[in-house]
Amino acid sequence: MAKDTRNRILEASLELFAKNGYAATNVKDISDAVGIVKSAFYRHFASKEEAFDAVMEMMASYYEENMGSTSRMPPVPDSMEELKQLTMKMVNFTVHDERIIQSRKLLLAEQFHDERVRDLANYYFLYGTESMFTKIFSGMMEKGIIKRCDPAILAFSYTSPITALIHLCDREPARESEAMEKLKAFIDQFTAEYDA
Repeated sequence: MAKDTRNRILEASLELFAKNGYAATNVKDISDAVGIVKSAFYRHFASKEEAFDAVMEMMASYYEENMGSTSRMPPVPDSMEELKQLTMKMVNFTVHDERIIQSRKLLLAEQFHDERVRDLANYYFLYGTESMFTKIFSGMMEKGIIKRCDPAILAFSYTSPITALIHLCDREPARESEAMEKLKAFIDQFTAEYDA
């Protein structure tokens, strides 16, 4: 039961931090959202900041478990078609998973107020994905699937437009179908251009 309450606090904290921002959310807001008294909150977390840190840790684990990371790589694709499938699986998860959407909104909103959040935003929106695709493209080059070039630059040029279109879906959900069409066209052009 205690673990369930802790998890409910984390889920409510994520939702409220993403919706209202860290500064505008207080322990009473979180407690009310969970349906507990403030003293019950403090049985699990010493402060709002500790809950925030736990939310960040929870989301890092959740993201890595579902998307991979440089230490937990997805399999290197054996064809350009598999690269497309891997990419679209990642994009669909990122665009539709409510926890990921909330964490992305939280990172975007709080990156200007907290250096730790800024560093996490940089990792998730740029360096982490870029590093993962650098390894993927290196592996595909070794297999002779992609033309040989600088895999880090290739990963940067591949992931940047994808990230921009994901952020467009966050800002303007009604344009998701347009963003996905543009994304598929981009991936088709990219794979045709770099196919070995």
